[in-house]
Amino acid sequence: MSDANAKKYGPALEKHLAMLERLTGPAGCPWDREQTAGTLCDYLLEETYELVEAVRHGSLAERREELGDVLFILLFMSHLEEKNGNFTLGDVLEENWLKMTGRHPHVFSDLQIESREDIFNNWEKIKQAEKAEKESRPGLFGSLPAALPPLLKAYRIHSKSARHKFTWDSDEDAEQQVEAEWLEWLDACLDGDQEAQEHELGDLLFSIVELGRRKGIKAGAALDKTNARFLRRFAAMEELAQERGLDFPALDQAAKDALWDEIKAGEQE
Repeated sequence: MSDANAKKYGPALEKHLAMLERLTGPAGCPWDREQTAGTLCDYLLEETYELVEAVRHGSLAERREELGDVLFILLFMSHLEEKNGNFTLGDVLEENWLKMTGRHPHVFSDLQIESREDIFNNWEKIKQAEKAEKESRPGLFGSLPAALPPLLKAYRIHSKSARHKFTWDSDEDAEQQVEAEWLEWLDACLDGDQEAQEHELGDLLFSIVELGRRKGIKAGAALDKTNARFLRRFAAMEELAQERGLDFPALDQAAKDALWDEIKAGEQE
């Protein structure tokens, strides 16, 4: 950390570390004293999703708050590891600094990079070399986190595969694959085989994720926006029904569809 950064951020970091020391000390909080890195994992996931929500849909104040919540959990986990004699926050930061500078030799060394594709290819080679030091047979997907959400994992699988030339030759080929998977899904529905339906639905989603990737669209982010749009429109339907003195749950499908169409039309005006 530069002297300027140390003066700028050092006091705040010191306050957080001192707070954690007190929270987990003999006179601290009973709940905090019971925590381990393992018990904090669910809280980390929850706070991370709240941060993603704030970045995508929230205000600057919400983004700032949620960044703080995630950072607190990470500092808490690091503090517990240090308290147990495993490693320190300094160890974490130093190891990550070495890893990230090593993965950017075109910035921190003399490697010449001609394109974004060169950057991705070199990044993948470095990650595989790192993985090979830990495992005898890492494979292309050895560095892929097992716990990634399914849509994000599918995107990462396609992205890695494409960088190794294992994908459809053109966007048109990818579109035809989506159409083929759709037809297989329909056949499975006709057969009534639940296991086959699940299989084909998974194949269809997997192919759609790749089609989106080719267009520069991440399926998870796109679906998140669709979810938010649906919820916004549904809430507007309920509000409109209430304004007109209608019992929304009691309305038939046609009446609800009419409200939905009215809300959509209003968004387009």
